[in-house]
Amino acid sequence: MSRSWERKVSKNMSQLNKQRKKQGQSMLGTTTTGASDGDVFKGRKFVLPIVLVALAVLYGLLGIATAEAGNTVLNWIGVSLYLLLALMIFLRKPFLKVGRSTLSTFKFNRERKLSASEISKIKILQGSVVIENKARGGNWVFSRLINRYDTKAMGERLEEFAKVNNIPVEHE
Repeated sequence: MSRSWERKVSKNMSQLNKQRKKQGQSMLGTTTTGASDGDVFKGRKFVLPIVLVALAVLYGLLGIATAEAGNTVLNWIGVSLYLLLALMIFLRKPFLKVGRSTLSTFKFNRERKLSASEISKIKILQGSVVIENKARGGNWVFSRLINRYDTKAMGERLEEFAKVNNIPVEHE
């Protein structure tokens, strides 16, 4: 097909999918559905928000103690921004999504994916799960203490993932 024809087809497909979505029908031209994409394990960040709230309280108390006429507004703006940042971090849930042959998580403000071929081994510890990758970046650590993951269920699902994709699993 020529490029202009491909553009017309993709444009018409997107319009048709918008109409089908409004009607509650499944979209055309997609190979996977969102529901069967894999298991998702969600946690909750609470350590960094607590530190940010403590800093906001500290800066607020220091602002009150050294109250000067010109700096009070900027001080309260800074305190409120620390509190807003703590709320935003608390509400964004960290996750591990386990698919057929990929793992994905949210790191450094992007969704990162690892295929089964990029994983060297999986360590299942008492309160955490460590996924060691071969090349890029560091290990992925999912901890019950820091991010409140259900590490027991996560470990069981990752064992199944490792069996299917021939990845060594270590228990400690």
